Amino acid sequence: MLSTIYQIKDRIFYGWVVVWACFVVFAIFMGTSSSFGVFFKELASEFNLSRTTTSAIFSGYMVLGSAFPVLGGWALDRFGPKVIVLIMGGVTGLALILISRTTAAWQLFLTFSLLLSMGSRASYTIVMSTASRWFNRQRGLAVGIVGAGQALGTVIFAPLAAYIISSFDWRIAYIVMGVIAIVFIMPMSLVLKKDPDEIGTFPDGVKSEPVDSQFSSRAPVHGISQSTSLSMFQALRTRSFWLFNLLWLSSAFSLFLLLTHVVPHITDMGFSSIQAATFLSLNGIAAMAGGIIMGTVSDRVGKKRTAVICSLLSVGFVLSLVWADKLWVLYLVAVVLGFAQGGEGIATTALIADTFGVANIGKIMGTLSVSWGIGAGLGPVSGGLIYDKIGDYALAFMIMAVMTLVRALFIILIRPKITTAGDN
Repeated sequence: MLSTIYQIKDRIFYGWVVVWACFVVFAIFMGTSSSFGVFFKELASEFNLSRTTTSAIFSGYMVLGSAFPVLGGWALDRFGPKVIVLIMGGVTGLALILISRTTAAWQLFLTFSLLLSMGSRASYTIVMSTASRWFNRQRGLAVGIVGAGQALGTVIFAPLAAYIISSFDWRIAYIVMGVIAIVFIMPMSLVLKKDPDEIGTFPDGVKSEPVDSQFSSRAPVHGISQSTSLSMFQALRTRSFWLFNLLWLSSAFSLFLLLTHVVPHITDMGFSSIQAATFLSLNGIAAMAGGIIMGTVSDRVGKKRTAVICSLLSVGFVLSLVWADKLWVLYLVAVVLGFAQGGEGIATTALIADTFGVANIGKIMGTLSVSWGIGAGLGPVSGGLIYDKIGDYALAFMIMAVMTLVRALFIILIRPKITTAGDN
């Protein structure tokens, strides 16, 4: 398989091989962790946990793992993605298998919250940074394809886990996911390369430095060139960097509150776990489409404009979760909300490279992931606390809608050092 892939690079730009490899490994990394909502009630029942404590297992995964994207970003900029993803795949598979062997709640915090975060928490930083380095003109499309891996992972692993749990038990489901992680991620890591320099070309497959300096790897790249990319220290001194931190914290809060609690919310209404897991699958499919379509759109009309439109579209459909009581309405919400979330996430991710450049993008994305981890940790616990105090998720979804609206303001206020068409 690997020899075939390497032969392909002589006929097509190898950056697309890297993109699709990142897509596959990202799907598995994110699918195995984001399917936690499907296991939610099983774990709560097995270990006699409240919803707050059960939510804290996933929140611990995000918070305890906040250092790993930072370390992963620094390692990526220095060593490249191949060895890092190889190690991450092995640790993720081991963690998932060990989760199946737990007999006490504290062991879940050790295996899921800590060990699994060691394996998979840096995945977003690694795959998005790697894909961004290979493209200038089509960066939005490239990161859109990679980002769709997260949605595909939810589409595959949420119903797969629900089926295995209903047919066998939750322990078997974690074993199956662990084996999948090892069998697929570790071989796919071998085709990853850090940047076009490794194959003697330039971004977008240009064989020699282009005459049009707009897309030269040494001249401006969608705003900031390799040579003029901001250092980590320079990025820290910009307003945009801190706006991105607020943006990622808010995005993660909303996303992981939804991923963790929407399945319990739907089953509380009397629907089956399979029907509830279908919400996540539809949401994931729509997010995959939204990321690719809106990523392409963002290359043409601007990253900021695309992200703001998607964020505003999300607000009404988040609020719809408060009153929706029919399955078809819930599924409609899943599709539209997923499309908007996918588009917003990809447009803002591509905007990071446009704002700060790509030379130190691993460090920058890794540092931003600390805020992502904090938001992702607060979201599930907040949902659990609200449910335990009030008895439903209405207030949690309203808070999520407000944060989504505020997020549009954060995006508007971001100012790239050198602006590009459509991003003024």
